[in-house]
Amino acid sequence: MKRVRKPSGYDTKVKIPGDAWLKANPGAQRPPALWSSYTAKLADGFDNLCGYAAMHDPTGGTVDHFLSYKNHPHLTYEWSNFRFASGTLNSSKKTADDTVLDPHEVGEGWFEILLPSLQMRLTDKVPPAQRAKAEFTLTRLKLRDGERILRWRQSWFTLYEQGQLTLDGLRQLAPLIAAAVEARDRI
Repeated sequence: MKRVRKPSGYDTKVKIPGDAWLKANPGAQRPPALWSSYTAKLADGFDNLCGYAAMHDPTGGTVDHFLSYKNHPHLTYEWSNFRFASGTLNSSKKTADDTVLDPHEVGEGWFEILLPSLQMRLTDKVPPAQRAKAEFTLTRLKLRDGERILRWRQSWFTLYEQGQLTLDGLRQLAPLIAAAVEARDRI
């Protein structure tokens, strides 16, 4: 996954006032979401795909603090700590922090979708040093076969199968499902 460049003006509008708030409010339950006006820029950098599910989230997605506010408050307003994620998956992740795979570190082809089950699994391309973390990520975020994620995948797959979405459209909205369709159709 490519890194998302920090937008111009971010430090002035978010980081500096955010860090000042952190200093004035140590131990506060929840920080103000000063970053929210930059969610669209973050989403654009992730091609509008959830960094964990690798699918377009029709609900809009959220800013995930890869290293959580609870465990790493000093990173709350650091642009480099933001990932674009589905709200559901962000909620599932909670304070798992770097015990899950960082979307910025996931390599091409590390995961695949199986048809017709739409379950996600690891491929042999996941480096041995990352396999345990990748398995934990599938479990913690319910990416393998969680009911919500399966329904989400099913919605994109059904649109494609019914001809309401082209293969190119599926590639944009759910690239792992598109890859599974292409593999199925080659047989």
